[in-house]
Amino acid sequence: MQQRNWGRAGLRVPEIGLGCWQLGGGWNKHWDDDIAQHILQAAYDSGVRFIDTADVYGDGASERSIGRFLQQQRDGSLVVASKLGRAGIYPDHYTREALREATLRSLERLQLDCLDLTQLHCVPTAVLRQGHVFDWLRELQQAGLIRRWGASVESVDEAMLCLEQSELSSLQIIFNIFRQKPAEVLLPRAAAQGVAIIVRLPLASGLLSGMITRSTTFGDDDHRNFNRDGALFNVGETFAGLPLETGIAATEQLAALVPAGMTMAQMALRWILDHPAVSVVIPGASRPEQVHANVAAASVAPLPAALQQALAALYRSDVHDAIRGPY
Repeated sequence: MQQRNWGRAGLRVPEIGLGCWQLGGGWNKHWDDDIAQHILQAAYDSGVRFIDTADVYGDGASERSIGRFLQQQRDGSLVVASKLGRAGIYPDHYTREALREATLRSLERLQLDCLDLTQLHCVPTAVLRQGHVFDWLRELQQAGLIRRWGASVESVDEAMLCLEQSELSSLQIIFNIFRQKPAEVLLPRAAAQGVAIIVRLPLASGLLSGMITRSTTFGDDDHRNFNRDGALFNVGETFAGLPLETGIAATEQLAALVPAGMTMAQMALRWILDHPAVSVVIPGASRPEQVHANVAAASVAPLPAALQQALAALYRSDVHDAIRGPY
């Protein structure tokens, strides 16, 4: 895989990483560490060197699985990122002590002395605006517990607030064919400031895989069922904020635009990679085969200009106005 610059931090990382929300189970399914180890090994063998997790994923199980894997690999080229700010802290328990304790617990589960990247995990806008959390992250950095810090956000407005922090290393955002707004102002601004962009939910909770149809059903414990309308967390985290029926109708139109020899998922990932401000894309995987398919998108040629224009037109006409939640 090609490597990309990590903002001004001096890092270079392969452009496809691994998002670990559903690693080994997740999405409220039973956690299986054996599956997690197979997925992590498949990612490593495929050239993935950026792993993104959070303390809340699997109630710490994702970090524990990654920690076990790291003890086997002991490879200094792996960049491990986690997130804090939801487990036991959200929505109004943000203190210096809470962030420090969350960091120490993550380090223990990951079996690390220092975390490559810590990110605020979709904390309330008011907390970002107050700014204390950024000072507490600086203290963790000065204490040698984290090397870099960033923020995972829900909206462009929240991202812009974070960009006011001169030492911000990265922003994690939702960005895909169905959620194109960040390309307008945010990506150019981040690039100008040397801030890395991590793209999560590149396949819009599976919609852009092309595998979800009108007859697809989801388990009771799958967020694509219980959070379909934002019942438990921001609706933008599920199907990019689209009503499922709207999203499926849009993917049916997208199917006609997929170039020969390419899957819809590969087209969707390639669309993101065609934005040079993006540092790394972190699709998830529930089995090793998905890892291999995601990494294959890095070898796909840039999308033709005519296809880019068609995707932009579909977004404007059939998607933009249907997106719900902070954007």
